[in-house]
Amino acid sequence: MNYISLILTCVISFAISLLLYIIFIPVLRRVKLGQKILEIGPKWHKSKEGTPTMGGLFFITAMALTIGGLYLSGVFDNTGMFFPINLCFALINAAIGFVDDYVKLFKKRNEGLTVFQKLALQVAATAAYLAALKLTGCITTQIPLPFSGNTVDLGAFYYILVGVIIVYIINTANLTDGLDGLAGSVAFVIAALFVIVGINARLVDLYLTEAALGGALIAFLIFNFYPAKVFMGDTGSLFLGSMLVGCAMRLGRPLVMILVGLVYVLEGVSVMIQVFVFKITHGKKRFFKMAPIHHHLELCGLSEIKIMAIFLAVTAALCALSYFLVFAPFVV
Repeated sequence: MNYISLILTCVISFAISLLLYIIFIPVLRRVKLGQKILEIGPKWHKSKEGTPTMGGLFFITAMALTIGGLYLSGVFDNTGMFFPINLCFALINAAIGFVDDYVKLFKKRNEGLTVFQKLALQVAATAAYLAALKLTGCITTQIPLPFSGNTVDLGAFYYILVGVIIVYIINTANLTDGLDGLAGSVAFVIAALFVIVGINARLVDLYLTEAALGGALIAFLIFNFYPAKVFMGDTGSLFLGSMLVGCAMRLGRPLVMILVGLVYVLEGVSVMIQVFVFKITHGKKRFFKMAPIHHHLELCGLSEIKIMAIFLAVTAALCALSYFLVFAPFVV
């Protein structure tokens, strides 16, 4: 383990990301690439309208340049195909998010691709991702059982189960991007967990990739914490979701995202409950004041900063729990 390379990776990615935000936030303002706010949202969110969006492009660029340099320098030699496949998958999802953001901005409204269009693209990308991992021998159909060193072979059902988890986490990471600093800070904590696990498991590609992501996210959060000066957009949130599930896949424990990403899970479940109750009551009732759940908490009187702190604390606690119960006993 080379701690100097780890620190340098984080610092270089942070510096590139910081420089990009300093340069391009004024540019985004000047060309008026600002976020449109839904009328049905909390009324005080209307003050955020016009805040530059698509900021995810810059932490993605910073991370890609950093790890690209590491890859060309040979640091990732003999690490197998997981790294390039994971990176390609994350960039494809970022591209889907970019198209969605572009449509929103072009049409000057807070609606981009339809749900079906976005889901179809994500399912296709996930199927190709799993196929690539299988063909290169990166994965098997075995799932480690919790609290033991045993595994169970799920056969073909593995791809269905894991595919659903991947698509769900990517989409709910997107849902989490609704308050200043929320999506970026939750992703940072999970990335920090994967850095630690990667170090212990001696997976160079994992811990350096997540160190680069963490450094880039720190720079982004400087400008995204309340009150936000830039939003990541779907470009950034879909990238983050796919990067994190890719890390869980790299460790052979995709189900762990349900635990460490419980905030994502709850955000998605709250939307499904809201839609279900709304439909069965023919629009007469809602379970939450507003979904996803972070907006419900807002309407209950909690500030954005308090909600972010609560979600961050929950994520940190669950990451610590998952380390000691899932990863630590079985690290090579």
